Amino acid sequence: MYDINKIREDFPILSREVYGKPLVYLDNAATTQKPLCVLDAMRDEYLNVNANVHRGVHYLSQQATDLHEAAREKVRQFINAKKIEEIVFTRGTTEAINLVASSFCESQMKAGDEVLVTEMEHHSNIVSWQLQAQRLGIVVKHLPITDDGRLVGCNDITDYITPRTKLISIAHVSNVLGTINPVEDIIKIAHEHDIPVLVDGAQSAPHMKIDVQAMDCDFFAFSGHKMYGPTGIGVLYGKEEWLEKLPPYQGGGEMIDKVTWEKTTFERLPFKFEAGTPDYVATHGLAKAIDYMTSVGLDFIEAHEKELTRYCMEQLQTIDGMHIYGPVVSGSPVDNKDAVVSFNVGDIHHLDMGTLLDRLGIAVRTGHHCAQPLMDRLGISGTVRASFALYNTKEEIDALVAGIRRVSQMF
Repeated sequence: MYDINKIREDFPILSREVYGKPLVYLDNAATTQKPLCVLDAMRDEYLNVNANVHRGVHYLSQQATDLHEAAREKVRQFINAKKIEEIVFTRGTTEAINLVASSFCESQMKAGDEVLVTEMEHHSNIVSWQLQAQRLGIVVKHLPITDDGRLVGCNDITDYITPRTKLISIAHVSNVLGTINPVEDIIKIAHEHDIPVLVDGAQSAPHMKIDVQAMDCDFFAFSGHKMYGPTGIGVLYGKEEWLEKLPPYQGGGEMIDKVTWEKTTFERLPFKFEAGTPDYVATHGLAKAIDYMTSVGLDFIEAHEKELTRYCMEQLQTIDGMHIYGPVVSGSPVDNKDAVVSFNVGDIHHLDMGTLLDRLGIAVRTGHHCAQPLMDRLGISGTVRASFALYNTKEEIDALVAGIRRVSQMF
């Protein structure tokens, strides 16, 4: 068992004050703080290695390339992909989803064909497909959810599949509700109908072990900055047979084999999807973040965060007027909810609650969380969201609960 206070020492920002109060950082679903090992590694690369990758024959370029490709291998191991060619670096989950949306719809779909998402998706997994609907005439449909934030018929989606359904794209974990969707069951059903599945792993990769081979997803997307790594770096995993079928997403240097005035041939996987100079320092930072998570232990991280989630819901339910959105479990292990608790209190506007909590040093997210269709389904304009990471403590949840009580007394 790790000492959380020792872990917190790896994150200097957690010791700072806000408005003269100790910082209580509970906005980890938006972005996590970065451990010193990640910051030091990136600084060291800029100081001592900095050179472009895959281009130069000189020593620095070779060294930078080795670090960049070592990071790719680290990611492959982290999600248990079969081949390193299946790991495509992107700027984040959003770009990874847009890559699939653009390339898949262009090459595998025609007007009237359907993409199936869910009612709880982040905008990145809605708007990406809507853009293709405007461009190509495809249809975006969604699986509905229950009042407590679970998929309707989540273990049997056949009622929503039609002969025109060509791809299913689904959040592994809702960034608002914390709902853990049964992606393995959905993938199995989809594959029985020869439909590939993209899993948005932005809110799952930081919190649980990911095994893309066991999951059998066709695509899996996640971001570095939500798992203790730098901003500007993300990953698209794609099964080799699918990536081979898809055309490039962008054109430029790095992704070409040969360019003539008549035509261009493209580089092998994964490079045909990586146009331009990559953020090779960020990939190194991502690798160090993976090392850090692995050293702490993914089983420990998952258990610790599930206990924080359970404790938070238990304590919040003692507050008059409290409304928690999504699956609510108290007094028992949390199996279907992960590290995110969204709520409102009485008639207090979520922005007012968030602003006043901030004056107490408590950082939470307020608003629609880039999920406006979900807010419409819930009949609200937004929520307050507390979200947890490996460095959070029950004492911080106690501070949150005390802060909510204090704010509530003002109204």
